Amino acid sequence: MSRIEDFTATDLSGQEVALSGYAGKVMLIVNTASKCGFTPQYEGLETLHEDLADKGLAVLGFPCNQFGKQEPGDAAEIANFCALTYDVKFPMFAKIEVNGPKTHPLYAWLKSQARGLMGSTSIKWNFTKFLVDREGRVVRRFGPQDTPEKIRGEIEALL
Repeated sequence: MSRIEDFTATDLSGQEVALSGYAGKVMLIVNTASKCGFTPQYEGLETLHEDLADKGLAVLGFPCNQFGKQEPGDAAEIANFCALTYDVKFPMFAKIEVNGPKTHPLYAWLKSQARGLMGSTSIKWNFTKFLVDREGRVVRRFGPQDTPEKIRGEIEALL
């Protein structure tokens, strides 16, 4: 697979979602966790969703338990946490792996398109973000310390 539109992912309700449904949108794809020091970024991600979805932004959350086991819950627990704690309305997907032999194909592709520090392909921690333009090209990888507020200008420039 060589285009983001070629991938599918399972959402928190267990439904398979074709990412082709986001074709023509700017996407911010984030690996998330409910029990992480960066978890408050859900608030900023939801603000981006609320403010910019009508302009063509799709924020997509992918829970991952690979970093400090900070996403231990099942799909229902993750959905409840996101809804009750941060009123998340952007699409959330089923828990995936972003590193190692069971890396979700989407993340294998994202990492190949935008390497990390010193050319690394590994995701280093929760809340790593990939910004994808309207043509489906990965524009940039942001680290966990890059808050939604900090990267908003780069997102808006693509809208």
